[in-house]
Amino acid sequence: MPDDITSDNQVLFHGVRFDVRGVELSQRSGGTIRREVVVPASAVVMLPMLDDKTVVLIRNERFAVGQTLWELPAGTLEAGEDPALCAARELLEETGYAGAEVTRLIEFYPSPGFCTELLTAYLARDLTFRGQDLDETERITTEAVALDQSIQMVRDNRIRDAKTIATLLYYQTFLRTGT
Repeated sequence: MPDDITSDNQVLFHGVRFDVRGVELSQRSGGTIRREVVVPASAVVMLPMLDDKTVVLIRNERFAVGQTLWELPAGTLEAGEDPALCAARELLEETGYAGAEVTRLIEFYPSPGFCTELLTAYLARDLTFRGQDLDETERITTEAVALDQSIQMVRDNRIRDAKTIATLLYYQTFLRTGT
């Protein structure tokens, strides 16, 4: 996150999950203009593979959009937390699976026009089921889905969550073997 977003700019709103800061931007024609930037903690997203052809997806009730969405498990980093450790923790909490092999895939900004959030995607393999440990407000169910079906779900707009779309398509395009 750029220092100029976090250092000298006014906090307009301080929330539990994010801040909103006022930022002065220079205009090409001279002068400045004020914009707002959402500053959350960064986060991780997990691609849990039961085998080479099966992914674990979650159905997650999202109050902000009033829908239950198909997603990959994900979560917010605690202050100073290593993203790989966060990924392993969130995978276990949301799906009940622990991954013996966790590999970093890619980092991306989901909404860089107004938000500083950086997501790191991980691939989890060699999964062992241990049981979900959901936060009190989470309403999540899991489902094993054929990877080909999950890609079709992206194509026909049944998966509408950006982090899930980006991670599935990255894996399908650059890492999947035998296709």
